[in-house]
Amino acid sequence: MTASSRLVTVFGGSGFIGGQAVRELARLGWRIRVAVRKPNTAHDLRPLGDVGQIQLMRCDVTRQADVEAALRGADAVVNLVGTFNTRRFQAMHVDAARYIAEGCAANGITRLVQVSANGADADSPSAYARSKAEAEAIMRQHVPGAVILRPSVVFGAEDDFLNRFAAMASMSPALPLIGGGNTRFQPVHVGDVADAIAAAATRPEFVGRTFVLGGPSIYSFREILELILRETHREKFCCPCRSRWREPWAR
Repeated sequence: MTASSRLVTVFGGSGFIGGQAVRELARLGWRIRVAVRKPNTAHDLRPLGDVGQIQLMRCDVTRQADVEAALRGADAVVNLVGTFNTRRFQAMHVDAARYIAEGCAANGITRLVQVSANGADADSPSAYARSKAEAEAIMRQHVPGAVILRPSVVFGAEDDFLNRFAAMASMSPALPLIGGGNTRFQPVHVGDVADAIAAAATRPEFVGRTFVLGGPSIYSFREILELILRETHREKFCCPCRSRWREPWAR
């Protein structure tokens, strides 16, 4: 079977990482079915491949029938569904993973990529990390050869990390040093994550393995904010924040 005759279903393919992953899979010659809740908002994905190579399909991952329909005829599956809404962790991370994994097992699909998160841990104090770990376990239970990818903070032209604080720098007199600014990150570029997703979906030597994805450099939160201020030419300062509020990516 040639790459051009193979079909990969990408759940959550219209997001920040999804668009780059779709582009890379298209470059490798795969036919791609992008399963999204609102296909009318994802038409910008079609030009990433040849005419007819990328298909948009309406799919609510919290509905098992929708997931089963999106899996029909697929040779490989990528799950990029995720949320930072605490009230949606069970539905979007756990239940959706179960529907996808059970559907893959029922249809004999052995190429499954679960895009999780660095820090996923069943014993974590973070509900986000626990839900991601539960999703991983479900995937491996039903598809033992599933590939788990755990990216660190992902950055790129449309990210919600660097851009968020860059926007704050344009309005606020100071940037908040959440947690004292000592939390350390190893940011990874979205293009590298997309390459890893495509490799995990297509290369047999990665079957059943788990990979943590990080960039070449480690930064403290303070260093990241100072970098943002330099690159945006803002003469501001970082202010320690004693709030208990923390973003999911910092947990």
